[in-house]
Amino acid sequence: VEAPRYNAAYLNNPPPVYPLSARRRGMEGRVLVRAEIQEDGTCSRVELKRSSGTDLLDQAALEAIKKWRFVPARKGAQAISAWVDVPIIFKLEN
Repeated sequence: VEAPRYNAAYLNNPPPVYPLSARRRGMEGRVLVRAEIQEDGTCSRVELKRSSGTDLLDQAALEAIKKWRFVPARKGAQAISAWVDVPIIFKLEN
């Protein structure tokens, strides 16, 4: 079984929106989202696997991934539904 992929360049998945209130407060963090990917590459469910410690960042990551497209998992030549862990890093730049 080949796992789903979210990082293929042609998928054009936009980064999550960095919440303005989180930016203003200097909040940074890493969120790990668990996503169920369907045979057509859409995301049907998301779960918070590891929190950043900040609700604003966690919710922004979950909302973004719900809209992403994925390369579905494969079992041989057949596309199958499967779960994948997606890390999202919120880091303020100067």
